[in-house]
Amino acid sequence: MSLLRVCAFTKCLNRRILFEKCVARVSYVDRCQLCLATRNGAVRRISETPLRLQRRNFSPLFPKAEDGKKRVLEQSQLLDVLESRIQQLQSDVVLDVQHAKVQFLKAPSTGKGASSGRSPKNAPREKMDIPKSGQTGAKVASKAQTSRWMEKLSQEKNNKIKKQQHLKLKIQKNVEEKPAPKSKASKGNLMLPGTSHKTISTTAKTTAPSAKRRKNTMKLSDEIRATVSSPLTSTAATAAAGTASKRKGKDSTKKVPSGEGRRQSAPDAQARAKELAEVEELDIKLSQQVSQWASSANPERRPEDGERDACGDVQLGLRSYLEACVFTGDIERGHRFLLSQHRVMSRRKYLNIGIYNVMMRIWAKKGTLNQIGRMFILVEEAGLKPNLGSYCAALECMGRNPNCSPRLISRCLSQMQEDGLSVDDLFSQCRFWQDERDMVLGAIHAVQPDYQPKSNSTTTHCSSPLVQDFYIQRTDHHYPKLDFCQEELQERFKRQLRMEQACTITMDSVEAAKPVTENMAKMRELLAEQRSQWQKTLLQALRESKMILANTNTKYYRLNLYPYLCLLEDSEYVDIMIQSVSSLPPSGESLKILARDLGSRVYTKYFVRQKGHNQMVEKLSNIYSTYTDLLAKDTKVYDVLPREQWCKLETEQSSGPTLQGDETHWPYIVTVEVGTYMVDLMVKTLKINSDILNPAYDRKLIPILYHMYTFRSTRQVGFIKPHPILTQMQQEATETKLTFDSYVIPMLCPPVPWISTKFGAYLLTPTKLMRTVDGATQHELLLDKCQNLDAVLDSLNQLGTCAWRINNPLLDIIISIFNDRGSEKLDIPPPLSEAPKVPHFNPQDPSYNATEKAHMKREVINAKKKCSEMHSLRMDALYKLSIANHIRDEVFWFPHNMDFRGRTYPCPPYFNHLGSDVTRAILLFAEGKPLGPKGLDWLKIHLVNLTGLKKRSSLQGRLEYANSIMEDILDSADNPLNGKKWWMNADEPWQALACCMEIANAVRSPDPTDFISHFPVHQDGSCNGLQHYAALGRDVIGATSVNLVPCDVPQDVYSGVAQQVEEFRVRDAESGLKIAQVLEGFISRKVVKQTVMTVVYGVTRYGGRLQIEKRLKEIDEFPKEYVWDASHYLVRQVFSSLKEMFTGTRKIQDWLTDSARLISKSGRTVEWVTPLGLPIIQPYHRTRNQVLKSTMQNINLHISHDAKERPDTVKQKNAFPPNFIHSLDSTHMMLTALHCYSAGLTFVSVHDCFWTHALTVDTMNKVCREQFVALHSQPILQELSNFLLEKYCSGLLRSEVKNKKYLEYRRLMMLLAKVPQTGDFDLQQVKDSTYFFS
Repeated sequence: MSLLRVCAFTKCLNRRILFEKCVARVSYVDRCQLCLATRNGAVRRISETPLRLQRRNFSPLFPKAEDGKKRVLEQSQLLDVLESRIQQLQSDVVLDVQHAKVQFLKAPSTGKGASSGRSPKNAPREKMDIPKSGQTGAKVASKAQTSRWMEKLSQEKNNKIKKQQHLKLKIQKNVEEKPAPKSKASKGNLMLPGTSHKTISTTAKTTAPSAKRRKNTMKLSDEIRATVSSPLTSTAATAAAGTASKRKGKDSTKKVPSGEGRRQSAPDAQARAKELAEVEELDIKLSQQVSQWASSANPERRPEDGERDACGDVQLGLRSYLEACVFTGDIERGHRFLLSQHRVMSRRKYLNIGIYNVMMRIWAKKGTLNQIGRMFILVEEAGLKPNLGSYCAALECMGRNPNCSPRLISRCLSQMQEDGLSVDDLFSQCRFWQDERDMVLGAIHAVQPDYQPKSNSTTTHCSSPLVQDFYIQRTDHHYPKLDFCQEELQERFKRQLRMEQACTITMDSVEAAKPVTENMAKMRELLAEQRSQWQKTLLQALRESKMILANTNTKYYRLNLYPYLCLLEDSEYVDIMIQSVSSLPPSGESLKILARDLGSRVYTKYFVRQKGHNQMVEKLSNIYSTYTDLLAKDTKVYDVLPREQWCKLETEQSSGPTLQGDETHWPYIVTVEVGTYMVDLMVKTLKINSDILNPAYDRKLIPILYHMYTFRSTRQVGFIKPHPILTQMQQEATETKLTFDSYVIPMLCPPVPWISTKFGAYLLTPTKLMRTVDGATQHELLLDKCQNLDAVLDSLNQLGTCAWRINNPLLDIIISIFNDRGSEKLDIPPPLSEAPKVPHFNPQDPSYNATEKAHMKREVINAKKKCSEMHSLRMDALYKLSIANHIRDEVFWFPHNMDFRGRTYPCPPYFNHLGSDVTRAILLFAEGKPLGPKGLDWLKIHLVNLTGLKKRSSLQGRLEYANSIMEDILDSADNPLNGKKWWMNADEPWQALACCMEIANAVRSPDPTDFISHFPVHQDGSCNGLQHYAALGRDVIGATSVNLVPCDVPQDVYSGVAQQVEEFRVRDAESGLKIAQVLEGFISRKVVKQTVMTVVYGVTRYGGRLQIEKRLKEIDEFPKEYVWDASHYLVRQVFSSLKEMFTGTRKIQDWLTDSARLISKSGRTVEWVTPLGLPIIQPYHRTRNQVLKSTMQNINLHISHDAKERPDTVKQKNAFPPNFIHSLDSTHMMLTALHCYSAGLTFVSVHDCFWTHALTVDTMNKVCREQFVALHSQPILQELSNFLLEKYCSGLLRSEVKNKKYLEYRRLMMLLAKVPQTGDFDLQQVKDSTYFFS
């Protein structure tokens, strides 16, 4: 407290004197809970004035005599309860437990003095004899009936006495066998308010690391129980056998003679002893290896992580509110809010040190040391410990005060050292804004003039053996350069920066090419006028509503939306609302989704403004300008990766703000609440004249948006629907401009490399490394604890550095069809004018009978559904084509991130290479490479692959087929819309047409080997999920079926399953099964393909039956009355065929499923770590409903990712096998990406489909196969077993040997330890398999 008092001395002297009078300067060890409650009452009022505190402690009213007697009785009962409780706590601890003495306070007879520890001077004091424990019952019974809680306390006391006697006997027995080791008692350094201090001697100085991790979160009673029982559990088998024998002994005395019982239980006892011996052996192995696993795979949990797990959303909400107050300059509101939270114990529990640091930071900016001192006092009162951020704020404040005493700075640094924090950690781990770093460094230089922060130049590479050589041996690496000079890249950065600072971009729609009619011009003019009026109306309404919110007399502890509505200019909120009206579909949008989108736009603009306010933009520009030296073609060649180069530049330019900011993401509920407020404003404010389209109608103002309800399944959902007049005006206007958020557009410069989990991708726009469900925080916590993700980050950076451009000739063809009438066959959605007309009928018309009315209603519903689907598809295509047309002459990049399984995705949501056939077809590599000797052959093979033909043919067979149809290929390239139209019959028609054009240009060039090709050639995995299963299980038959074994022609697993099912059908048909006879001639590859493909990803029999049913309905000749029975029959046969063909796969899948089931039943979610070190957790929990109350409606939020809820066992067990396989295929892709980058290749992926230039297909195939073999040469299943055992089983045996769930724990341990056996398949054969990826 010495430092804190010095800081606060100048302005807080009176309050500190009052504090010293109210609270005795003794540790919590010498206080009972009543004393602590008394002290907390004074602590909460430390920030109040002495006069107000005196007023609160004085009461001029004298209670009546009867009330006084009653109060005396209640106080005596309370003190007796406290005394009894202390005796209980003493009786709890039998073995080496020292207790603190508890002092009783004399309770005053009247007034509020009992709550504060004081009484008014003029209040008479009564001497009150506190009854002794033995006399209490008689005295109280004579005055009033004993209350129920007293009876319950007495009963609990008797039970404790019985347990104590039983425990003593047990301890004596064990002590005789093995004396307990002695150790010194240890005292806790920090006690939370309201807890009594006890000193407990432990039985051993060293414990398992897992037990140490649980020490901070373990209850006091659990610690005592663990201490008492630790010598009892010298071996698990001894304790378990002892418990079992006692239980059996009791049962035998009741039911059977003892001798007979012993004879019957002997075999059972031997079997049980054998099982327990196995479990004990496993536990011993776990204990030996747990420290190694903990250090490598599961870093020690930080104290604040538990707090964030328990109440993460609440803490995020509190912190975001304070940051909003600080950003808007409303510091007084933020300060009052923090104090109101701190003063009430029920709300103080939600405060962590980061929340206090928000206010410390702003007081440090102002240089007010006394406020910093007050904040440190509040932190101590809350039972928290200052962290680096707290001391950073204190030192910054001292640095801003030129008259600050060096002695005070020295004391601050020494206290940091006492807390285990170093000055170097301050500069390496804290995130600085503006000139904070310089101020902190200046304060340190005042006492240590020669100090210089240590740079983080020591790079620690990924510890995975898969990539150790990649980072260490770089002599053969040839990192590619971009085809731009440094000046061009720097100019592109400036353009991208301007676009992100604006947060939105407006572009021409591809529909602008349509001729403008008189009606279109009229509607566009009307809409422009109305929008201008709406903007004025919204602006006035927003300002009025903000004034009401600002002056609302609400309690300080309640969150208020006012700070969130002051983060931007009022006109910016209005622009966001007007933009949402323009993009609202005719069928309306869910209130929850619309509100989330509006709130997210506000947050994005605020986030970008924060970066500018914190002076990060200038530093970002300087570092990026130097970073382009690595990428540009006119600079020297570097042997470092983009991430390493950026980190090096940041270290060199360490002064000023830190680019890796610690900005708080708004919790989902705050985002929705802000958006709901804006939607409510729009619905109430935006109006239009009813006669704007038809002057014959009466003129009146009507809302353009309606709040209504509709049913989705059985749930009632609030909808915001536009008025038909607005919809008609927008459709007839066919506006030529579209406005998008800036992150929707691909980047105009290379993305910022991911250097941590917090920084990368866009320049300013907030982007998460791992995309998750809105509100889920468990993934972020895992990533924050992860020590090294270099390989994962570098693979994402490699994917993001690939430059793209648009295939303009193909884009023009697609736009012409789009603006004509579309084409469903070619996946070009038609306009709404082609939608079916919604039939109109009067349900009250007596000419319709009930059947006809029902039929008409169904037709209306189907027509509306079709119109809604067509509008969605049309708008999706419009957005994609308009974005492509906007950047048709640009080179652009796609920044990447990943989902929680590690699968990578481009960040721009609409237009990217993961899209449909249309979007993939209009994308080309910006960098061209010559075809070389085999490039043209690969283009032809790729074209045949796109047609879907010749799947069972060899590569040579496909090439011969392509040469045989060269006439059709050239005709498609020359006359795509008026020729033979051969390309239209391909599985992927637009990509096939693009490939035809590339082949035509190549063969017509003077030398095809020198032809510069920008076309990406794809190599697809052969049922990649089954390939990973076959490799895991070393399954020879399965590996052969999915082309892991070299063959002359590709093996088609779908055809193989169909053939196996047909054999089963023939057998059943011969035995007279009707449905097998009906299915004759209808079992094909297409019928079973989807089910076979998705079985590996966890599809159930129910889902598989629906898939097969859909395929059978597509066959016109199949009798529809047998679809149900046939789908039931076929799904059984498909599963049976797969079980025979992939025996190892089924065993592994069952092991994963059973493991996840037992883990989730134990109350924990399934976690694992990929071979590259990426931590993964399944966010499936039981759904809870949270109601968000607003003026419009109560929004029911269904939250299924809340870590406080129990896991959803069904989802956990069904999702574990497919998610685990997805994490493996993402690991394989990342390894391939890294090694292709080091070889100088252009490489991108669509999950298990790899793209590169035609010239480098062979090199990519070689890398792909080598990395698959390297990945599966690791003991993946054994390492998974070790991790799961350490995570879910280590240390539980000794502490829970007598728990009722011990049987489930034992089953889990035995299951996790029993890794499925593998077959004899030789992985090296994959390197020679031509059709592994083809």
